[in-house]
Amino acid sequence: MVATSATSSFFPLPSSSLDPNGKTNKVTSTNFSGLSSTPSSGRMKVKPNAQAPSKINGKKVSLPGSAHIVKTDNAPRTFINQLPDWSMLLAAITTVFLAAEKQWMMLDWKPRRSDMIMDPFGLGRIVQDGLVFRQNFSIRSYEIGADRSASIETVMNHLQETALNHVKSAGLLGDGFGSTPEMVKKNLIWVVTRMQVVVDKYPTWGDVVEVDTWVSKSGKNGMRRDWLVRDCNTGEILTRASSVWVMMNKLTRRLSKLPEEVRGEIEPYFVNSDPILAEDSRKLTKLDDNTADYVRSGLTPRWSDLDVNQHVNNVKYIGWILESAPVEMMEKHKLKSMTLEYRRECGRDSVLQSLTAVSGCDIGNLGTAGEVECQHLLRLQDGAEVVKGRTVWSSKTPTTTWDTTS
Repeated sequence: MVATSATSSFFPLPSSSLDPNGKTNKVTSTNFSGLSSTPSSGRMKVKPNAQAPSKINGKKVSLPGSAHIVKTDNAPRTFINQLPDWSMLLAAITTVFLAAEKQWMMLDWKPRRSDMIMDPFGLGRIVQDGLVFRQNFSIRSYEIGADRSASIETVMNHLQETALNHVKSAGLLGDGFGSTPEMVKKNLIWVVTRMQVVVDKYPTWGDVVEVDTWVSKSGKNGMRRDWLVRDCNTGEILTRASSVWVMMNKLTRRLSKLPEEVRGEIEPYFVNSDPILAEDSRKLTKLDDNTADYVRSGLTPRWSDLDVNQHVNNVKYIGWILESAPVEMMEKHKLKSMTLEYRRECGRDSVLQSLTAVSGCDIGNLGTAGEVECQHLLRLQDGAEVVKGRTVWSSKTPTTTWDTTS
């Protein structure tokens, strides 16, 4: 519409012209059979089936059966009469400006409530001189347990997600699962060897948490990644976690040294700081059928448990470990801290056993015990260790329960 109006200002539509005697020439048009109008002063008069004029602009024409349109308006032809309909052009310009204003408002969006997500698109951002990655998460209804608080698997998934998005936002993500371009060339992937987590408080449904993560050097061939989780509204610290990662060849499935090319990619992002958690250097107890209090057998990975590197996701191991934890303890206690040592990976055809031993209290009084410590082992059917761990549980504070009687 705008283009038509603009074009007409430079190329006026055909109109009637005046002859030297001041009379109006007749203009032909297409057949408008069946139309009729009442003659009136200053308006168009249509004569159905009228004969076309013999000449237009000095040339003979013959259009049998065409309508004969006679313009009776004797207004002189001026520059103003030839201007386009400016109202249409103005309307088009206004529409464009309104659309642009709407897009700008979306980019400049800010929450109107303090408890709303500060990162509306959930993409995260780099903060603190480009060395710390921050991302917000809203706790969904399907991420909470029977006590209405987030599960440990939900917390661990948030940690894993921010780690991968950190690599992506830094421009170092290749086509692997957190692998840099040089790692992809050399068929290398990251694997976690140790994870330590301390949970001070679990968020509940509808809470928004803010997760910060950064990386540091760990030994000669490793990398340490730390996390700090806070309540987005109050700033209260909820979770602290630290982990150690090394490289493994994706084809041979063996550990690898850190190549200099990869070191050059990641070292500019290292933070020179101490671990967010003091390392729990206590040796993890080795369990077997005789020392374990609880055993759960026949655990197998599902297809959805595999990541893009074709091994079981690290968070899944935690769920398997807790499969053998006593229900009486889990009902009355919450997981306070966890230390895990990853020994080997398992694939989709693996069959595993989960073993748990309770220490520090009588297993017959778990429901009334204060703090409980457990030793864990996840192993393959042939006895090969997959993950060893230690968990500490503290009593839950009384909370309002769901009313299921009504």
